[in-house]
Amino acid sequence: MEKIINSYESMFIVSLANGEEAAKATVNKFTGLIAANAEVVQIDEWGKRRLAYPIEDMNEGYYTVVTFKSEGAFPAELQRLMTIDETVMRVMVIKLEYEAAAKAVEAPAAEAVTEEPATEAPADAE
Repeated sequence: MEKIINSYESMFIVSLANGEEAAKATVNKFTGLIAANAEVVQIDEWGKRRLAYPIEDMNEGYYTVVTFKSEGAFPAELQRLMTIDETVMRVMVIKLEYEAAAKAVEAPAAEAVTEEPATEAPADAE
């Protein structure tokens, strides 16, 4: 029987209570876990950002988004492991409706939108 591989995206916020280096260590731990059990398509470390609302009396967190391809059982286990870890404040793992590799290739092209130069308004004559 053929194994079904789906595309997933995981976004997680790591606490900065122990410092930014400890947050990066936690990010490396989980990105390494994903790389060991899935095919990583893209890792976006958004870094230190302000939270929309305080979580555990914290106003900032270290955001990371990982897009990957794996079998169906791994994302549930990943979310379970992230939820157990006390340094991870929030986690969300979703199944993507599109092919992750195709979207990762299209993303840079979408960002390369050129802006037209603004025209200056003529000075008013008094």
